[in-house]
Amino acid sequence: MSTRIAFLKGHGTENDFVIVPDPENAIDLPPAAVAALCDRRAGIGGDGLLHVVRSAAHPEAKGMAAEAEWFMDYRNGDGSIAEMCGNGVRVFARYLQRAGHVTEGDLAIATRGGVKTVHIAKDGDVTVGMGKAVLPDGDVTVSVGERSWPARNVNMGNPHAVAFVDDLAHAGNLHSPPPFSPAAAYPDGVNVEFVIDRAPGHVAMRVHERGAGETRSCGTGACAVAVAAARRDGADPTVTGAPATYTVDVPGGALVITERADGEIEMTGPAVIVAEGEIDADWLESATSA
Repeated sequence: MSTRIAFLKGHGTENDFVIVPDPENAIDLPPAAVAALCDRRAGIGGDGLLHVVRSAAHPEAKGMAAEAEWFMDYRNGDGSIAEMCGNGVRVFARYLQRAGHVTEGDLAIATRGGVKTVHIAKDGDVTVGMGKAVLPDGDVTVSVGERSWPARNVNMGNPHAVAFVDDLAHAGNLHSPPPFSPAAAYPDGVNVEFVIDRAPGHVAMRVHERGAGETRSCGTGACAVAVAAARRDGADPTVTGAPATYTVDVPGGALVITERADGEIEMTGPAVIVAEGEIDADWLESATSA
């Protein structure tokens, strides 16, 4: 490990990330190191970490190297591995643009949830092709305190439980994972979204992200919410042939989600790099071994 390690800090609708460029996958980032970097008091601070690696250099991404040069090795803030992060993909693309690896226009990014198509617009917004939603059968319930709600089970490459509520305050503090049932529905945990209506085609949400707690935004969560809202509203684009678009307000801003007639989902929103610097490797080693 070198004496110092380059990093950047970025966010998408205030869902924030530590970015560690490592094209050849030479930096060891065990869970304790990721958690130390994402610590908001003792580290840099972030909801998660974006490890930027060439697909050909990472054993989990070699099979996608022909489609996508870069792999988003995404980690949750507690160091655990996640399949996908929608806001993270947008910030990842913005980093690649800033570093000169890509320009405005279309590109592909490999993730554990598959290869994602991305478009960097001239106005600065980034659109990500999020794939198709899977809606598993079976009833799901989520609870906060004495309240319980039916939830829609939506999988966006990672699992979500979407509950429509009367007041976002009913979600509580969302520091701890809201209980859900049946346990078999989400054997590896779940992201839970609480949703209210603002207007036709316009909703607002709060989210508990597994491994991170409440975050200011969740891209896959916003997609899951839009799909759940469309089905609740009687709209299935794959049946009607008409796209369904929802604006989803999150605490950190707003995302625009469109489900196309072919079932593919697109998410559009901002992505910002706010800082760059160097990590002291001695500190990181000390924090990791503490």
